[in-house]
Amino acid sequence: MLRRNSKLAFGGMWVFPGGRVDPGDALPPGGRGDQAGDPDEQAVARRAAAREAVEEAGMILDPADLVAFSHWTPPDEAPRRFLTWFFLAPVREAVDVVIDMGEIHDHGWLAPADALRRREAGEYELAPPTWVTLERLATSASVDAAIDEARRHPVERFHTRIASLDGCVVTLWAGDAGYDRRDATVPGPRNRLVLDPAGWRRELTPAGP
Repeated sequence: MLRRNSKLAFGGMWVFPGGRVDPGDALPPGGRGDQAGDPDEQAVARRAAAREAVEEAGMILDPADLVAFSHWTPPDEAPRRFLTWFFLAPVREAVDVVIDMGEIHDHGWLAPADALRRREAGEYELAPPTWVTLERLATSASVDAAIDEARRHPVERFHTRIASLDGCVVTLWAGDAGYDRRDATVPGPRNRLVLDPAGWRRELTPAGP
């Protein structure tokens, strides 16, 4: 994980390597600038992710090795909206992470559960998508198990809606009883993250048979 410069977007937060799509990422491999962009959004995002891993951390990844994990759409009312893909990729050999001390100010290799503990201890600041991703990864016994699970399941998509409950911000996602009405008090199934100052908690009703 990388710690963002406090003066930039998501400043001071711990994040995964990433960034925006550049024009070159939209070209298929070997493509020219006068060609139409690749219509495959996920393929474009893979190339952007691999390029950003090099730029932000000095890590060389093959876009073909990236396994789609989730896709996030921010709340409609957000002042800046970034559609975000999350990918998993195995790193089989030791890597010397290189950061520029400009955009990125620190880095660390962390078990997902450790990163969550540091957030609860007030040591790390995380955005809700990062928190949910870590929480989900923490249930896997190994890197291979996490990747195998991601390959076997459809990409989970989150289009966030914001509500409040008992003075806490609540992020709601499709499947939550209060999602359509943006009302966290509606009884029924849950698919949400409660940003309680006493400790964030994920509420997810298990899917039926």
